[in-house]
Amino acid sequence: MGGRHELKHIINEADCAHLRTVLRAVAKPDEYAVTENGYTVRSLYFDNYRDKAMVEKLSGLSRREKFRLRYYNGDTSFIRLEKKSKANRLAYKEETPVSAEQCAQVLAGNYDCLKLPDSPLLMELYTKIHYQNLRPRIIVEYQREAYTYRAGNVRVTFDSQIKMSSSVTGFLKPNLATVPATYMVVMEIKYDGFLPDIIRSVVQISSRNQTEFSKYVIARLS
Repeated sequence: MGGRHELKHIINEADCAHLRTVLRAVAKPDEYAVTENGYTVRSLYFDNYRDKAMVEKLSGLSRREKFRLRYYNGDTSFIRLEKKSKANRLAYKEETPVSAEQCAQVLAGNYDCLKLPDSPLLMELYTKIHYQNLRPRIIVEYQREAYTYRAGNVRVTFDSQIKMSSSVTGFLKPNLATVPATYMVVMEIKYDGFLPDIIRSVVQISSRNQTEFSKYVIARLS
């Protein structure tokens, strides 16, 4: 998949309510939505003892990457390993399925389950676990409301109720105890080659301050 543009903005609840109303008139709810309020996302991020991923983000490096495990709505039958990377101001994402059994092995520190030559992304994580000392560091959970627009392959998301847990071994547990990481709402706009005028008008990008907000970093600093 080619690189995509990603714009992030911090908004308040009133802004979110207004934008939700106007977006519903022009865009479609995301396929993962299970209620009017969207769906729950739970991610487990990897980093090393030098906090490589966090430092790269805070330093604003033009080229950086991070790995995470992710599933939605408490459904551990569909877990993905994702690698997010940035290069030349574009965002890239690679992903591959991971079974709950493999995930449990990783949480227990048994990383050989990732040593699968037929899965380049699992092999890459396995290699970097050994050579960069990547380890599971923190869990981030939030509620996501998302809308899509076909032209430009646009996706607008609102992330709220952002919570965290440092108990990484509880990643698969439905009753994981979490604490708030921030009370802010994060709006993200992702698109390919161009952002259609109708979406640009709806989200009023020019009147909002763009940010490099990272849910991973804010959770680590909480």
